[in-house]
Amino acid sequence: MSGAFEALADPTRRTIVERLAHEPMTAGQIADLFDLARPGVSRHLRVLREAGLVEAEAVAQRRVYRLAPTALDDVEQWCRSVRSFWDQRLDALETEIARGSRADRKACQ
Repeated sequence: MSGAFEALADPTRRTIVERLAHEPMTAGQIADLFDLARPGVSRHLRVLREAGLVEAEAVAQRRVYRLAPTALDDVEQWCRSVRSFWDQRLDALETEIARGSRADRKACQ
């Protein structure tokens, strides 16, 4: 999973993943999205492949990239566990705020 986070830490790679979430693209189509030389885009795609986030398929002379079907499962699971931590804390905060509001109303009466 840390490989996925490391790969997604770069804004260019995040943009590539976001675009591939909508449709598969060739390396050339991806390169056209950025002001980067094709070798730079190829390096980003290699990092994403090595992290298991994208897959490449050879179609004739081109490689078509798409998101790996389960690529973000580990990231999603991690987010759920962290969200659960914060949800519990925020629920407790909401309860304390409600108690404080009730106490304020009683004090004003």
